[in-house]
Amino acid sequence: MNRIVSFLLSLTIVIASGCASSSAKSTSDKTVKSGGKDKVVEDLSVYRPTYPAADAATTTARVEPTHHVNDKVAVLMDTVASVNKNIKYAQGYRILAYNGSERQTVMDLRKSIARRVPEVKDYLTYNQPNFRLKVGDFFSRLEAQQVLNQISDLIPNAQIVQDQINIK
Repeated sequence: MNRIVSFLLSLTIVIASGCASSSAKSTSDKTVKSGGKDKVVEDLSVYRPTYPAADAATTTARVEPTHHVNDKVAVLMDTVASVNKNIKYAQGYRILAYNGSERQTVMDLRKSIARRVPEVKDYLTYNQPNFRLKVGDFFSRLEAQQVLNQISDLIPNAQIVQDQINIK
């Protein structure tokens, strides 16, 4: 019985305090009607910090650099450019056209792909007992999808795979 009485008492106190805080308004609040509903707008400018304005005469002039690129930076940039020229591989996409054990099938497929899209290079690998034919060097999946659309009637189950590609 004591539990029920204490629960009801605490519930009454919570409800009363909630109603009391919503009904009390501060003197700086204004009520504005917007969209058919009353909206309370508070003026908080009293609580914002104010800082003294800097005097224009006391500010120092900005010094502009005269030599943006010096000889050391130019040498480093040339080194980076030469290193980038030596990069021959990157992560990209290829089309996996065939993965199986029949040599004649993969050779016929290779010839038909070369006739359909001659500008795309093919890569035939043999890991006993399987032949694997991959086509193209594509930086983006979108480029690979465009070529896959061209050869999809030859190879309906071909798929795009991530692979290390050669950079021209």
